[in-house]
Amino acid sequence: MKRVLIGIAAIALAGVLAWHYVPQFRDLFEQRAETGAGTRPPLVLEQPGKVTAAMPSLNPVLTRVSGAVVNISVEGTRPGAMNPLLEDPFFRRFFGAPEAVPEQKSNSVGSGVIIDARNGYILTNRHVIADADRIEVTLTDRRELQAKLVGSDAEIDIAVLKVEAADLVAMPVGDSGALKTGDFVVALGNPFGLGQTATLGIVSALGRSGLGIEGYEDFIQTDASINPGNSGGALVDLAGNLVGVNTAILSRTGGNIGIGFAIPASMAMRAAEQIIEHGEVQRGQIGVTIQDVTPELAEAMRIKAWSGALVSNVMRGSPAERAGLRAGDVITRVNDEAIAGGTQLRNRIGLMRPGEEVRLQVLRGGGTLDVTLQLAERQAASSRAELGDRFAGMSITPIPEGHPLAQETRGLYVQAVSPGSKAARAGIQGGDIIVEVDRNPVETLDDLRRAEGAAAGRPMLLHILRGSGSLFLAMP
Repeated sequence: MKRVLIGIAAIALAGVLAWHYVPQFRDLFEQRAETGAGTRPPLVLEQPGKVTAAMPSLNPVLTRVSGAVVNISVEGTRPGAMNPLLEDPFFRRFFGAPEAVPEQKSNSVGSGVIIDARNGYILTNRHVIADADRIEVTLTDRRELQAKLVGSDAEIDIAVLKVEAADLVAMPVGDSGALKTGDFVVALGNPFGLGQTATLGIVSALGRSGLGIEGYEDFIQTDASINPGNSGGALVDLAGNLVGVNTAILSRTGGNIGIGFAIPASMAMRAAEQIIEHGEVQRGQIGVTIQDVTPELAEAMRIKAWSGALVSNVMRGSPAERAGLRAGDVITRVNDEAIAGGTQLRNRIGLMRPGEEVRLQVLRGGGTLDVTLQLAERQAASSRAELGDRFAGMSITPIPEGHPLAQETRGLYVQAVSPGSKAARAGIQGGDIIVEVDRNPVETLDDLRRAEGAAAGRPMLLHILRGSGSLFLAMP
């Protein structure tokens, strides 16, 4: 009985305390919430599942620009690959294999960005529409349009398509040169053919090169998820401006691991403008072979330069020779823009047209020179458009008249090789002379093109003259 009375008294005391103190605690909490003191106030729900507090969202930006991003579907044919065993005539007869390998049908998907709504121009990657027989574009309003290829450039991996349609939406182009590491960006595209998808990330790095993906490389690296099918899509800033064209990922499995690459919008648009105007990208050259300045080279050559493009060779009759450039000069600026190394110089000059005037700042010895020259037309430089993927990043010309072997041998002169390209990985170097491919002499780009077509699906054997010797190289 005593325990019961004690329990009743405790309950009564708790009720009195709650009646007296709970309103005070409630008032104190509401006062702290109003003044912003302490921790952030909890979200207030007017209705179950409806948040009244303002939430950050990219929806306004995506709503504004998503209409400019399209899905691309490609149907095409590719050369059939022959089993290496069947290249031997005996095995072909034994197994009854056909002499010619039939072509194979292919289907692929990608993305694109409308850059001119009035004329229906769409920017995408060249590898998205490679070998295309039929290109179909699907808009966000579900319209399906047949697209025509205006032109492409393999060394930047850019292509321009054209569609005929009303009420198109173009994406505004931003200043990719103003991007900084850490800036937020959104990747828009059609990954795995799922339909338009947006992923958020940051600019992880700028000016990535030497990856061997393209001939001219100045990539924006981002951790915004880019997957197969995103190629050709848009990389936009938080203002909804196009700052890059999604083009590649670094992956061992084919899936995204947070390392994606986009072509800067400034580079892509300069190429697109030339494609629209001329049907191709026309590139100029100054006629030098270049390399990066390293601390060891700077010390050995006694030059006060920690960056720039070191001239290792000047071609005879080139604009560089006429302007007085010499081997050992260091080019530090192009049109008042600082040059960090050889790749950056190549990218800047490679986006200029023949005939353009260029101002160079050159370090020679202990002094600085200002040189002005006019770009010459690049001599029959090879590209995937002219040849194939194996020769992307190579500049190939007839043997120059002033070359010691010009009158003694026939072949093709390798003017330059991009670092990281397939040719570079195969061991080809600038200054090499290709005299045979698969034991057949080559003298023109047409010869090289035919040899490449005949070697589809298998390595090519190149016979090369280098210096006073010769060697064989296998091009995968």
